[in-house]
Amino acid sequence: MQAQRAGQSGSAALEAVDPLLRPGAQALAFAVWRNLGRAMALRIAIAAKAPPAPVDALLCVTLALCWDPAQAPYDEFTLVNQAVEAAKREPRTARQAPFVNACLRRFLRERLALVAATDAQPQARWNHPAWWISRLQTEQPQRWQDIVRASNMQAPLTLRVNLRASSLAAYMQALADAGIAARSRAPACVYLDQPVPVARLPGYDQGWFSVQDAAAQRAAPLLLDGLALDASARVLDACAAPGGKTGHLLEITAARVIALEQDPARTARIHANLQRLNLQAEVLTGDAGDPAAWWDGQAFDAILLDAPCTASGIVRRHPDVRWLRRESDIGQLAHSQQRLLEALWPLLRTGGRLLYCTCSIFAQEGPLQVQAFLSRHHDALALPADGSLWPQSAAPDSAVLDNAAYDHDGFFYALLEKRRA
Repeated sequence: MQAQRAGQSGSAALEAVDPLLRPGAQALAFAVWRNLGRAMALRIAIAAKAPPAPVDALLCVTLALCWDPAQAPYDEFTLVNQAVEAAKREPRTARQAPFVNACLRRFLRERLALVAATDAQPQARWNHPAWWISRLQTEQPQRWQDIVRASNMQAPLTLRVNLRASSLAAYMQALADAGIAARSRAPACVYLDQPVPVARLPGYDQGWFSVQDAAAQRAAPLLLDGLALDASARVLDACAAPGGKTGHLLEITAARVIALEQDPARTARIHANLQRLNLQAEVLTGDAGDPAAWWDGQAFDAILLDAPCTASGIVRRHPDVRWLRRESDIGQLAHSQQRLLEALWPLLRTGGRLLYCTCSIFAQEGPLQVQAFLSRHHDALALPADGSLWPQSAAPDSAVLDNAAYDHDGFFYALLEKRRA
């Protein structure tokens, strides 16, 4: 909690936890982040004056876990007792243990009244920052409640079958043989009914699958469907790390794929992921917004730009993101997205396609960004694409998901074709 409040991502903070304890720690941390809005409001209600940061964090963690008995991981008295014991063991909070105990015991006594008193606060009721909710209410007045409700759900473990190594039917059978319940959606998407350690799934070492959300699996087909690309064609995956979309491109095209990533450490992850899938791409380290430093001057037939964004569409999988972001981040990231679009468009051949996508639900990073680009570039034609995919959870009765309603994160897609000026 303190690491997240200091600006560190939840994933990075959890990396510091003992690997044997990490799954349990992650489950508790995710539960806290999904209930943090309510917890912060309750902390203020029982202790209006903010206590020292470590004490505040401990109180918020405990309140997030115990405010709703229906979803509490342990009974409320165990959680309170363990919080007090934790306060006693930590030098920075030991002297505040009686205060922690008094606050939490008061909460248990007055739970119904305290929860009711915080219901009127949007941040507490919806467990998203107030600015986030307000922005969605303005941009999506008819569906904002559905969006935040779905964003607070636990996401399923979703796989993409490597169709160069297996088939959807064959992999579903391999899961069934292993006693793993799953649902499928053509052409290559698999949802596990219960999470399983990825390395224990059938075919992990053989590269039979990748972990990838269903919405993210739309990228490679959207870019390539209808393009007749042979082995001489060139496809650029800009901002490629960790390589999920690079792998998907290679699985469905014979074209030469170039994967570009600015961060050398993240570039290494592309190599590792492609090696497991038994696929090869030309992997470059460089800034997609500065082609002069890495481009060889040969035009690309297709470009995939999965641009850096607020990640507001994937908070089902990364619930800490909503508490890390600030509203001012949207404008800063939109400026970066514009820079990347402007830098990459000249690299595309006439008749080629660029797919712009973000895992964001905010208009400035999606439709407004593309509308502005089209107004500046009369050689750009918008082709049919998915547009905004809103986060949603589905629980179909059938083992095979239909195409109308399925379980996925929030994403935005725009497909642009380059015409003669």
